[in-house]
Amino acid sequence: MVYLRPVLLGAGLLLLLLASGCQTLREVANLRNVSFALDRVGEASLAGIDLNRVRSYEDLSAGDVLRLTQAVTRNELPLSFTLHLNAENPPENDVQARLVTMDWTLLIDEQETISGVFDDTVVLPPGEPRDVPIPMRLDLVDFFDGGAQDLIELALAIAGQNGAPKRIQLRATPTIDTAIGPIQYPRPITIASKDVGG
Repeated sequence: MVYLRPVLLGAGLLLLLLASGCQTLREVANLRNVSFALDRVGEASLAGIDLNRVRSYEDLSAGDVLRLTQAVTRNELPLSFTLHLNAENPPENDVQARLVTMDWTLLIDEQETISGVFDDTVVLPPGEPRDVPIPMRLDLVDFFDGGAQDLIELALAIAGQNGAPKRIQLRATPTIDTAIGPIQYPRPITIASKDVGG
């Protein structure tokens, strides 16, 4: 009997550890339920021109049009903006999540454009949406055809200002830090498409 006590104590500890491990695994599994959605496009500029003050092609000054036309003639039209995601750790999760990195590819009207890696840590408390700002820069002439006015209208649509509606999607593979270490989503997710422009 004396020899059984350590065995029983060890078995009890093992069961406790297994129960604790199962709880941790459940929490980790729940972290895969962190949801992402496209929120908005901000801080957009086209060849150095702030698009926040421009609603349509007609709003551009003569100097702006000349600058943009010259850029297209040089076969370049750089568009930079910040794509803001809304990330939410479900309220039913008992633990805080941490987004530590995310590989991404930007799609515009189903066409793949640029890819990159978001590598800032974003803390995601349960039930509290958080902004995930991803800076982006792409040269429109590398992916789209058209004259200066067509590409300017495209840039305005992407910036959410005006122009024909465009569908923006982000194909992403987030990595979430957990109690047992970082876990990468097993396959890319397509973050909810959003129609901009119009």
